[in-house]
Amino acid sequence: MRFGEPAPHLRGGLLPLSGVVIVLVISWGYVAYMAWGMENMDSGVEWWLMPRMSNWDAVDLALVLAMWVIMMTAMMLPSAVPLLLLLARIESQRRSRGRAFVATSALALGYVSAWAAFSVVATLAQWGLLETRLVTPMMASSSPYLSALLLAAAGAYQFTNLKYTCLSRCQSPLSALMTQRRDGLDRALLLGFVQGAFCIGCCWLLMVLLFVLGVMNLLWIAALSLFVLLEKVPTMPRVFVQLGGAVLLVWSMLVFGRALLP
Repeated sequence: MRFGEPAPHLRGGLLPLSGVVIVLVISWGYVAYMAWGMENMDSGVEWWLMPRMSNWDAVDLALVLAMWVIMMTAMMLPSAVPLLLLLARIESQRRSRGRAFVATSALALGYVSAWAAFSVVATLAQWGLLETRLVTPMMASSSPYLSALLLAAAGAYQFTNLKYTCLSRCQSPLSALMTQRRDGLDRALLLGFVQGAFCIGCCWLLMVLLFVLGVMNLLWIAALSLFVLLEKVPTMPRVFVQLGGAVLLVWSMLVFGRALLP
């Protein structure tokens, strides 16, 4: 390898990677702005980006859906980077770097589309919880029993076979490319959507935990993003996933126990 040339595992993937970085910077910037706005409601934030505190209409639902889609992109797209780089490398060797960029863009779009479908469900769930006063207008749980239930469900799920089946697919991007055709943009789009569906199967209950400490709690968002990214590292032992589940189960018992105290 000559000086100044990209490393072999990045060759052909620098352009797609730069595109992912741009998307992530914009997404995290939006999330940070929304989190700041929720904490500084009286400081003149441009509220056309924010839903109303209650009695949502179609516009409010659209704003919340956009918030979830962008937040899921910020949190989950980094875990798709190994698959994107692998596809970019293969496509650049077989065709061209331009073709690699188009194929990986289609894959990323499919991946984000899967999480957009999840975001629709999350938006409707948030609407229902808000209307029943189980979450506050600040998008955090107002019920310790709801918090305990969500923590217990997410903790228990960390020990299930479905969790490990989906996680193994997320940890092995090569198997994703080998088990599904990727020729053509429609195939790349479908590959991204399927990979996103496996990612949802792996992480959906962890994302539901956003309701526990607040959907717009920036530190909580970052902590969940980091945990999801770490557990998808191919060499990460299963005990790491189980340890996370154990912590969530203990946390749920503490929250439930505290709620029972007079």
